[in-house]
Amino acid sequence: MLQDEIENAQRLVRTDAYQLSVGEIANMYKNGEFIINPDFQRLFRWEIGQKSKLIESLLLGIPVPSVFVFEREDSTWELVDGLQRISTLLEFMGELIDPTTSALKPPIALVATKYLPSLDKVVWEKSDQVLDVSIEEQIEFSGPQKLSIKRSRLSVEILKRPSDNKTKYDLFQRLNAGGTAANAQELRNCIIIMVNEDYATFMRSLSVSLDFLAVLSASEDQIEKQRHMEYVSRFLVHTYIQYGGKLDVEEFIDESIVELATQNETQHAGATFNTTFSLLNQAFGSDALRRIQDGNPTGRVGLAAFECIAVGVAKNITHIQSQPNPVEHVKQRIREFWDSQNVDNFFSSGLRGTVRIQRTVPFGENWFSV
Repeated sequence: MLQDEIENAQRLVRTDAYQLSVGEIANMYKNGEFIINPDFQRLFRWEIGQKSKLIESLLLGIPVPSVFVFEREDSTWELVDGLQRISTLLEFMGELIDPTTSALKPPIALVATKYLPSLDKVVWEKSDQVLDVSIEEQIEFSGPQKLSIKRSRLSVEILKRPSDNKTKYDLFQRLNAGGTAANAQELRNCIIIMVNEDYATFMRSLSVSLDFLAVLSASEDQIEKQRHMEYVSRFLVHTYIQYGGKLDVEEFIDESIVELATQNETQHAGATFNTTFSLLNQAFGSDALRRIQDGNPTGRVGLAAFECIAVGVAKNITHIQSQPNPVEHVKQRIREFWDSQNVDNFFSSGLRGTVRIQRTVPFGENWFSV
């Protein structure tokens, strides 16, 4: 059985490999033949020290990991893994397009590295567009040094078009999940875009709902790290997909959000989301998902309360709206929820996520059905 699964999965993947020079990749990018998804590029977070070390590696002939691309229907290549490396090279050469302005990003000046301390303030070409280093201080690469970079070769692994389309985002996830450039939700955002860009736009619209943001009480730092999008993902998945109890929670969220993006049902989901958080915001505002002790809300918003209360309300939204006073009904059920003896079962230290969601989601669904 395992061997059959291996052989079937192998048939879904067709790959090829090329050795391309940095100059060839830069030309393909300028000609629109090498695509960096703008939403992926927003995850470009390498510090200047990391960027300088990449240039150092190329100058010293130190091997650089392979770049992975997906061959699109028009035969162009879409970058799947290697964002930091390719973006750094293009940015240093002054060829990287800023996704927010569609103009070229300012080129960078390097800093000293362990083996090449003289890289400090080195630029591809002197320019008043370089940030933080005046044109008088800049040290321009010589002609031979530029040729050395342009002729440096990178291994490009190509996922060929006949491969199952799902393989593209599977590969993206597997290659990036162990890195530090993006967190789980940022990777998930990219995967959703690959599956259905319209659904990604729909999710982003939910994430900026004023009622939702008020209830979530997310800090600017949490929003920067896509915490609000993570909670949108979890809300949609737990509301519409039954957890089977086998997958790790993150894998379950990943697979389920892909399923929802493929189905692309937004009208009912959007109405349920907006009504749920409108009710919660009217009931308790930013305290709607905080534990109530001695009549006072305490602590911070956490997953267990979100899964019990927000998802519980969503799964019973029709029943709740049929009440004479839906807001007061929700408010009363939340107060009684925190007095329930079952609550401690959801907040035990060390409780595995797989166990937690098998407790919280069903309990919340049942609790708000009354």
